[in-house]
Amino acid sequence: MRVLIADDSVLLREGLALILADGGHEVVGGVGDGEALVKEALRLRPDVVVADIRMPPSHTDEGLRATTRIRAQWPGAPILLLSQYVVAGYLPDLLADGGGALGYLLKDRVGDIDAFLGAVERVARGELVLDPDVVSQVLQRGRRDDPLTELTPREREVLALMAEGRTNAGIAKIMVVTEGAVEKHTQRIFAKLGLLPDAAVHRRVKAVLTLLSS
Repeated sequence: MRVLIADDSVLLREGLALILADGGHEVVGGVGDGEALVKEALRLRPDVVVADIRMPPSHTDEGLRATTRIRAQWPGAPILLLSQYVVAGYLPDLLADGGGALGYLLKDRVGDIDAFLGAVERVARGELVLDPDVVSQVLQRGRRDDPLTELTPREREVLALMAEGRTNAGIAKIMVVTEGAVEKHTQRIFAKLGLLPDAAVHRRVKAVLTLLSS
């Protein structure tokens, strides 16, 4: 795949480039601020963008705001955002367009090279991939009108693993059940959340969005 990297740390950009190259991917560019990220992403149209959330000039959520600008001009642009800390408050803006092809990982997760490369590849395929710590924080907050209250603990576990970008096969391996059992759980989740079959709607993404908005 062709990958664009955005981070104001040259050292981290080079490190990511080496990991991606060793994984068989081509790094087509590296930038260090939000403005350059928007410009290069729209010019190069890479298979996936890997970007830090905090970059110059604001050093707050510049990467996140750049993602919004990119996807406004390039709907569905595949972007994997990296963050030093879990900030669940970023999620509403990150997922505002309701699409997939997005990821949000903690930088510490990059140390697990297989997991990092897997996340990059899943985002490039159009999937939604969230760091397990982000999912855990969301599951713990809850609210009075939480749409997830109808789900069993097992179904909530399946939904959390879906949010991490796991396939049915991956979920089955973690939960030590058959893929058929996972499929039954996912169908019950869709039914309880009112996600009817629709060719225009990716139900896995919609289910995860329901989790994140709860």
